[in-house]
Amino acid sequence: MTDAASHYGQALYELARDEGLSQQILSELKVLDQSFQAEPGFVTLLSTTSIPKPERCQILDDSFRDKVHPYVLNFLKILTERGYMRHFTGCCQTFQRCYNADNGIMIVTAVTALPLSDALRKKLTDKLSTVTGKTIDLQCEVDSECLGGVRLDWDGKQVDGTVRRRLEDIRGVLKNTVL
Repeated sequence: MTDAASHYGQALYELARDEGLSQQILSELKVLDQSFQAEPGFVTLLSTTSIPKPERCQILDDSFRDKVHPYVLNFLKILTERGYMRHFTGCCQTFQRCYNADNGIMIVTAVTALPLSDALRKKLTDKLSTVTGKTIDLQCEVDSECLGGVRLDWDGKQVDGTVRRRLEDIRGVLKNTVL
């Protein structure tokens, strides 16, 4: 993530938090980020320096006025005017990180060989919430190479309880065993 994304994302978060709008603006940023990733040509258009800045800002007005909060629209205009629209996703990630920190939310990714049932998701979420004292936002991913078990990833940390990892550990022990 770039310094610009961190700086602008945090500045928007602080404004939204102070105005009591952080949840609303976060949800709007998520929708916009998904839309921009689905249509990267739109971000390219807003980053095209051959189009004058006022025209690019007018495109934003025409596209989003009365559809997003004015703070979000103005944020998009600032990024466009300063040539930072390509950092929008990073700004959203910074905003999300700040929101999560202020609201005691921890994003945990659970990687399993098969999709988790709703009951197992709830059980895992409840257990992690009890252990960490935080609200858990559990993101589930399926990776058939796990073979079984679960790997948990959060904040750059990892707890790997997969069958694959256990087999790799056994392989390492057997390699180093002298007979």
